[in-house]
Amino acid sequence: MANYFASPIVAVTCTISILCLALAESANSPFIVAHKRVSRTKVNSDLERLSVSVDIYNAGSKPAYDVALYDDNWAEEVFDTVIGNTSKTWEKLDAGSLVSHSFELESKVKTVYYGTPALITYRVPTKSKLQEVYSTPILPLRILSESTAENKFQIAKMLLAKYGSLISVVLIVTIFANIITSPTKASAGKKKH
Repeated sequence: MANYFASPIVAVTCTISILCLALAESANSPFIVAHKRVSRTKVNSDLERLSVSVDIYNAGSKPAYDVALYDDNWAEEVFDTVIGNTSKTWEKLDAGSLVSHSFELESKVKTVYYGTPALITYRVPTKSKLQEVYSTPILPLRILSESTAENKFQIAKMLLAKYGSLISVVLIVTIFANIITSPTKASAGKKKH
């Protein structure tokens, strides 16, 4: 009877110890987190400039080596690189350190662009294969379109022109009904017992 229970207990104990060793090994390695952001600046009605910035942070306990950033998925028929490069390399990224890379693009094409995350590769001394990490994705970019504040103002102006007289009549009737139904000060002072 003891042998029947001993074999599952040994298997569970071995599994738990293997998992603990794997977790301990992963705690002694670099952990790369990357954040990509884009800001738009409209130069004129036919030209918009994008400023792209990628922050790379090593949240692990060991340094990462041969860190490389690749963000070259910008469509060439839509964008021209103006300042900087879309790729960058660093020899070493220490634990707890942060590096940033920025570049600027210009576009003369009116479109909605769905960008892709940037690719970051790095080497861990204990592993032979390069490790890959992707940055956070960006929201769709409306290139050379009117800003949302201008669109909201245009919509509000159109609604006011279309329904303004109806809204004012409803407000006047509501205020009049409120005045009629609310008690006056003189009658509020008199209480019936």
